[in-house]
Amino acid sequence: MASHSPLYIGFDLSTQQLKGLVVNSELKVEYIAKFDFDADSTGFPIKKGVLTNEAEHEVFAPVALWLQALDTVLGSLHKQGLDFSRVKGISGAGQQHGSVYWSYDAAELLHKLDPKRSLEEQLPGAFSHPYSPNWQDSSTQKECDEFDEILGSPEQLAQATGSKAHHRFTGPQILRFTRKHPEVYQKTARISLVSSFIASLFLGHVAPFDISDVCGMNLWNIKQGTYDEKILQLCSGNFGVEDLKKKLGQVYEDGGLHLGSVHQYYRERYGFSADCTVIPATGDNPATILALPLRPSDAMVSLGTSTTFLMSTSSYRPDPATHFFNHPTTAGLYMFMLCYKNGGLAREHVRDAINETLKDTPAQPWANFDEIALTTPPMGQQSPSDPMKLGLFFPRPEIVPNLPAGQWHFTYDPATGDLTETTTGWTTPQDEARAIIESQMLSLRLRSRGLTQSPGNGLPAQPRRVYLVGGGSKNKAIAKIAGEILGGAEGVFKLDIGDNACALGAAYKAVWGIERAEGQTFEHLVGQRWREEDFVEKIADGYQEDVFELYGKAVEGFEAMENRVLEQVRLAKGNDHVHGK
Repeated sequence: MASHSPLYIGFDLSTQQLKGLVVNSELKVEYIAKFDFDADSTGFPIKKGVLTNEAEHEVFAPVALWLQALDTVLGSLHKQGLDFSRVKGISGAGQQHGSVYWSYDAAELLHKLDPKRSLEEQLPGAFSHPYSPNWQDSSTQKECDEFDEILGSPEQLAQATGSKAHHRFTGPQILRFTRKHPEVYQKTARISLVSSFIASLFLGHVAPFDISDVCGMNLWNIKQGTYDEKILQLCSGNFGVEDLKKKLGQVYEDGGLHLGSVHQYYRERYGFSADCTVIPATGDNPATILALPLRPSDAMVSLGTSTTFLMSTSSYRPDPATHFFNHPTTAGLYMFMLCYKNGGLAREHVRDAINETLKDTPAQPWANFDEIALTTPPMGQQSPSDPMKLGLFFPRPEIVPNLPAGQWHFTYDPATGDLTETTTGWTTPQDEARAIIESQMLSLRLRSRGLTQSPGNGLPAQPRRVYLVGGGSKNKAIAKIAGEILGGAEGVFKLDIGDNACALGAAYKAVWGIERAEGQTFEHLVGQRWREEDFVEKIADGYQEDVFELYGKAVEGFEAMENRVLEQVRLAKGNDHVHGK
């Protein structure tokens, strides 16, 4: 007999694909459909989901491509046998910082959708501008400079909005749009983020921004819980603040808000029921932390080509080097985020150098690196009186801290505070195996200080758990050293949700939005139903008192080292300027 239990859909609209993932009330996945933009679309000359205008550093996507994708994914779920009448809630995750520009005809076109025709056929006229700027876009340096100055400094902008100005953030993108396309901006009735665009399609009218995703615009004053008037004045260009406010729309604090029933179009075309409700869609990074679900002070470290650090925290301590967002479901909590360009690539450089030095390429390419990293003592100290070995390893220019590509080696004496730039005492590349992991993890510990609390039993402040995701999470040496440096009262865990994290987080958000009891938090509802054993494996110990204290001293040296190198680079730039280079 067919089941009539409720189902929930989470959509993930990323740069290269759209995924639709269906879960039941117990959070079990029942259906998945995806549409790969490069492989599956027709009529769009895209590469890796986007188009580029290299002359102006623009990267953007055709919005009609996303309509084609949604039509196809819904059709695919239908072919798989999904009974859409069982779907009680829909939410989504969108690539952060992309924006969609709706025309004054959008409201009527969305409202009057004909179920016999596709979205792609009916909605081209709904957009005043056919393209959405992508997070890879870097065309807004001038605008970023203005945003960084509007409140006095990048520090003050970060204090207000959670981040300093960034090329991809929607506020600087809108300001540039008012200048490059003033006549199109005048014909724009509303502006959506990619997340609220998804919700808008299902509602049949333009949806409000999500409380977390709005923080990726450099427009929302997080502490005040409203748009920042001074920044809006700048962002609106020559067009006035009130006009921009109308384009942006209202923002609601409740991440589980019932926005309305799914539009008649989807009921007639696919068989959705009238009681299927649209819940606010959020950004891809906020959705990722909902896939766990992270408890306050839990930390998630994504060890891919780049390194990303996510934490749910009740402390709001913004800094130009970090990002803070409102938590997507829980008022009073924030999402803290760090993004590094250097991650796996930097570790691979050291690995390859070690294999080359040993003239040995083992069947497992990481075997030599791991063995050396694990047999090297913490901070390379053979005895407690030896200086600590500290380094920075950046094959690519880094944003945290803001440094060019390069390598720097130091020794540090925590007893005296002596910090010396030198390779004396270093055995390279062998000593770099442990040093590069330490360098990356010390940076995380330095920048998450003050955001964690004691997990109890008189323990120092640290994450309750450290979750590793991405390719580097398979590496036991990295896991062990991560636990020694970051702590983790309950240990270090490998989190395996594959590439479904964003869609899962969105689907879980829909479950919570519909099934929560009054006052029930997302963490409580989903935490009760989430089957940890399906996704999580403990792979290393976390907190160990002696080594955690040792690394606490190393953090001081690490911070001093970063400041020393930043000053060297600043002076070198100044000299180049003086000499006309």
